[in-house]
Amino acid sequence: MKLTIPDMSLVVLVGASGSGKSTFARTHFAPTQVLSSDYFRGLVADDENDQSASAAAFDVLHYVAAKRLEAGRVTVIDETNVQRASRASLLKLAKEYDVLPTAIVLDLPAKVCQERNESRPDRDFGEHVIRRQRGELHRSLKSLEREGFRRVHVLRSEAEIAEAEIVVEPLRNDRRELTGPFDVIGDVHGCREELEELLTELGYVDGVHPEGRTAVFVGDLVDRGPDTPGVLRRVMAMAEAGSALVVCGNHEQKLVRALNGRKVQATHGLAESLEQLSAQDEDFRAKAHAFCEGLIAHYVLDGGKLVVAHAGLPEKYHGRASGRVRSTALYGDTTGETDEYGLPVRLPWARDYRGTAMVLYGHTPTLEPEWINKTMCLDTGCVFGGKLTALRYPEREVVSVKAKKVWYEPARPLQPERPLGGREPAVLELGDVTGKRIIQTHHHGRVGVSAEQSAAALEVMSRFAVDPRWLPYLPPTMAPCSTSSSDDYLEHPEEAFAEFRAAGVQSVVCEEKHMGSRAVVLVCRDEDVAPARFGVRGSGAVYTRTGRPFFTPEQNARLLGGVREAASELFEELDTGWLLLDTELLPWSAKAGSLISGQYAAVGAAAQAVLPAAVASLDAAAGRGVDVSDLLTRTRVRESTVDAYRQAYRRYCWPTDGLDGVRLAPFQVLASEGRSYHDRPHEWHLSLLDRLTGDLFTRTRTLPVDTTDPASVARGVEWWLELTGAGGEGMVVKPAANLTRGTRGLVQPGVKVRGREYLRIIYGPDYTLPENLERLRKRGLNRKRALALREYALGLEALERLARGEPLWRVHECVFAVLALESDPVDPRL
Repeated sequence: MKLTIPDMSLVVLVGASGSGKSTFARTHFAPTQVLSSDYFRGLVADDENDQSASAAAFDVLHYVAAKRLEAGRVTVIDETNVQRASRASLLKLAKEYDVLPTAIVLDLPAKVCQERNESRPDRDFGEHVIRRQRGELHRSLKSLEREGFRRVHVLRSEAEIAEAEIVVEPLRNDRRELTGPFDVIGDVHGCREELEELLTELGYVDGVHPEGRTAVFVGDLVDRGPDTPGVLRRVMAMAEAGSALVVCGNHEQKLVRALNGRKVQATHGLAESLEQLSAQDEDFRAKAHAFCEGLIAHYVLDGGKLVVAHAGLPEKYHGRASGRVRSTALYGDTTGETDEYGLPVRLPWARDYRGTAMVLYGHTPTLEPEWINKTMCLDTGCVFGGKLTALRYPEREVVSVKAKKVWYEPARPLQPERPLGGREPAVLELGDVTGKRIIQTHHHGRVGVSAEQSAAALEVMSRFAVDPRWLPYLPPTMAPCSTSSSDDYLEHPEEAFAEFRAAGVQSVVCEEKHMGSRAVVLVCRDEDVAPARFGVRGSGAVYTRTGRPFFTPEQNARLLGGVREAASELFEELDTGWLLLDTELLPWSAKAGSLISGQYAAVGAAAQAVLPAAVASLDAAAGRGVDVSDLLTRTRVRESTVDAYRQAYRRYCWPTDGLDGVRLAPFQVLASEGRSYHDRPHEWHLSLLDRLTGDLFTRTRTLPVDTTDPASVARGVEWWLELTGAGGEGMVVKPAANLTRGTRGLVQPGVKVRGREYLRIIYGPDYTLPENLERLRKRGLNRKRALALREYALGLEALERLARGEPLWRVHECVFAVLALESDPVDPRL
């Protein structure tokens, strides 16, 4: 005997003591699914039979059940549950979490129950208890469905219990196995001609797509328009053929009630639908009636990534089944007030939506479809003279056809969708970024951020960063290559090439490392782009890798003007209104002037003042016959290393006056409208960016290297020696293909190989002394590399979300996490 229960159901076992409820639960359900009152009595009182602990036990049981139901897990309550009051509290719990309750009744003869209890020494109550429980059970049997149980299974013998088989059925709205591609179509409202035109535009032939796409209708096929029967005939045929899914709209709901003889007001186009249907034959009317009556309120598709509901649906209702879920999916939530046109004022559920699934809906006509927090309304008022709109999924492409005419005068003029209070297009809330957070990235799985890291990032972001609407990306930290074993070097290209070779990366590109400051440049084509795309006025931003501005607003506008002028061809070629560029801003002193004067220059000046005098004193002492030879030798060496130290940082400084003397060295196009470019090889990026010419720009020199070819590796080493010998900082070695997965997962996007003299700035003038090099070779790189990969993955995720047009909070979740991870206690010299 198969006993079906809905997925996510609350299963209530009902039966007298000794009827075998616990044995039944152990046989048919996982131990974690079963919540036994006896077990919880034991938890709170160390005695499963202590009835005085029942109140506390049920408090804990209900709490655990609530957490399971909130997570959408089948939950089984193992208790007698023969009294209506005890069942009522469980039914209330099921209603609160919008799951379907199921009752499984074990109605065994009293003699069987009594014999079983007598065989258990812990059951010392008399036969009268079982008689009372069975009496309460039999009085309840006829009313279980009226109480609210959606399914009731009654087993009346030991044989039936032994033959029982539990079958968990997916809910009708659970179509996660369907992955598309889909064409989600907005409210049709009887506009058959426009529907046929849109289907043709989408590529359907007689209702079937040659590439196997599936149309998904958001409801409101009927009412108001000129041909409700024609629309139903087309959509019913597509649904029967398997080329369409349909959710119920409020107009189908009202039509069904009218066809069922219920008293409804024939308004808002219902009268027209009834009149049009009356002209059809009885067979069609019956099929249309059954079709509309069988429609469900929402679908969950593509592994939970897509939800379609007529009026939209908050995340907590996705995949759930209850009267409240259906009502919300059909009508939406309202404030209870009406506007000046007599229509209900709707709550702004989309503005507050933070779910992972895309939600597509209709119901409220708007002039243009617009993304709001991963949701889109596709009702563009076709019947009111607007358009009939579809969204291709997963392509996120909007396709529309214009209405033939105004078929029905709207009660309220069509306008862009504006939820209660108006939608601020770029709103961030503290809850979006504070506390412990887990960010799911496409390329590196889950990345965690602790509450302490979030707090540190919030301090920096709120006090020092540019307007977050200008901050769609922060670059990751970069790890150095493995420590060299050479006597003279701490870092050497051979280690970098060997690392990539070991990761399965054959082709790498060596890029000249400019000694400047990492700068992200967001530049808009004109002043009209930013308000529409980023929700802020201006021409863009230039900011550091921690989100701080480089320049005053006036200087920022001037620099961006130069970038915009130089990038005019790129705007055209990439068909975009904005560009996000990864660059190096030169000279280093433009940003780090106070660091240079307050730290590096101060050390150099102090050493230059002290060491020559020390050498002179030691020379004098040696002349007097004092044996100071070792100390004198070390001091002379230190004197020479200080000279090299001062030369090292001076190479990267030159005078600037405002923006005069400032240069940009762009090396990657991060994103533009609708696209991110980490899948393009570095050669593509650099050749594109080499077209940015003028005094503002500096080219980045490169050299390709085959890590498996010794001659190519030797050329790479020689090139690095030439760069660093001429005073350069060093180079960055990157996989030539850009985003790369190797034998052990995501590969570092680049490793830096810094020159011997440059590292004096980082580790101090004397770092090249043998004893210091030996100590520094023990530096640990694993933490830095792990951090670099996590930040890289977060950056990629931010760029992909930006390119998909996701809301600011979704993009900024990743950006903020990069900044939060920067508070990790990692050696800053790496």
